[in-house]
Amino acid sequence: MRTLSLCVLFVILFCASQGLAAKMSRCGVANMLLKYGFPRKDLADWVCLIEHESSFRTNVVGPPNTDGSRDYGLFQINSRYWCSGDGPSHNMCRIPCRMLLSNDMTHSIRCAVTVFRKQGLSAWYGWSGHCQGNAPSVENCFRSYNNLYYGK
Repeated sequence: MRTLSLCVLFVILFCASQGLAAKMSRCGVANMLLKYGFPRKDLADWVCLIEHESSFRTNVVGPPNTDGSRDYGLFQINSRYWCSGDGPSHNMCRIPCRMLLSNDMTHSIRCAVTVFRKQGLSAWYGWSGHCQGNAPSVENCFRSYNNLYYGK
């Protein structure tokens, strides 16, 4: 009976944690990045990068890469270099990878800025393969308060 109770509790907790994961809107991401101090002139590139890396989802863990590492969270930050969690890591962001899956963007944003300072936007294939010189404007996101997080 105790085993059954533990299984039921695990299923409930798993489902609840999945329900807490956010899928943000394009404008929600733009406004969040602006709030965290990203320059407005760079927002289109960052929003495009996030769209192509995680489809605006905070809880995404990518499939294993050829070296066994994985990519985590909104920015799809790699565990081999930037966070700890999948074997040997340089952990240059000094953070467990699971922290990059939170709806609190503080850790993800700090780590993404660390990656950017070391390698630029070209560290992300989502940007270099889809956004470089071609990122759609996000200016329409700042016209209405209703667009802030989960609107348009």
